[in-house]
Amino acid sequence: MQAAPVLGNLPASLSKALDLIEQAAQADAELICFGETFLPGYPAWLDHCPEAALWNNPAVKEVYADLRANSVVVPGPETEALGEAASKRAIGLVIGVNERVKDLPGHGTLYNTLLFFDPQGQLVNHHRKLMPTYSERMVWGQGDASGLRSARLHGANVGGLICWEHWMPLTRQHMHNTGEQIHVAVWPTVHEMHQVASRHYAFEGRCFVLAAGQIMRLSALPARLSRPEHLASDTLIERGGSAIIAPDGRYLAGPVFDEETILHASLDLTEIDRECMTLDVTGHYSRPDVFQFNIVQSKRG
Repeated sequence: MQAAPVLGNLPASLSKALDLIEQAAQADAELICFGETFLPGYPAWLDHCPEAALWNNPAVKEVYADLRANSVVVPGPETEALGEAASKRAIGLVIGVNERVKDLPGHGTLYNTLLFFDPQGQLVNHHRKLMPTYSERMVWGQGDASGLRSARLHGANVGGLICWEHWMPLTRQHMHNTGEQIHVAVWPTVHEMHQVASRHYAFEGRCFVLAAGQIMRLSALPARLSRPEHLASDTLIERGGSAIIAPDGRYLAGPVFDEETILHASLDLTEIDRECMTLDVTGHYSRPDVFQFNIVQSKRG
């Protein structure tokens, strides 16, 4: 699913997501995914507004406060609505959200989060990005290992990672070890290097990859902040680039840039077995007699 959220507006972004889910389901989709933090949009002002990193800047603090107010609490009314949509159409659903933790003492950290709903509408996985990238550390906390797993959706093992987690080698290996058959790779936009990472993940993990980006124009950035003067207001700062990739790294659909669209593909999971003949990083190419691997589980806060 490649679309533009209503940046900073959670009710409007959720309404659009629900409409798009219905459209895709009517076209017989069984698994639907959205890009990184679709609810209520990726905070692209971190990259494009000159004052974003200025200390104690009143406008930036207001924008951050708006982000907090429009972030998703898990569980909450937004996850209930998403679960109902998944259940109504019996689809698997993966969607990125800005998450605000509310059930602990204090004000609550924000996380870059990926939510997985099964066809019965149950939230079956809840992954928080392990390491916010660069300027993202001003708004999001560090995630944990509890969401690094696959969920069973329509008979397939479905996992996912967020943006630059795809360049964390040990994270990739762990996710491969979970037996992913379909991997959801969410990005703000799937530009050239993100295409490389998504195709590499498919080839390395011998799995299908759904690389999901979003669309965003410069005009969507918060009005409180200044915008680059050399760019027109209708300039696309997030260009999509969504694609569906096979276990040998070839494209099955896309990549599509510069427009809202719903990409479709039928996935033949037996292709994974055929491709594992030459490379299987969790099997005959893993060498457990040479390398030992383990993951440290921690209590989620």
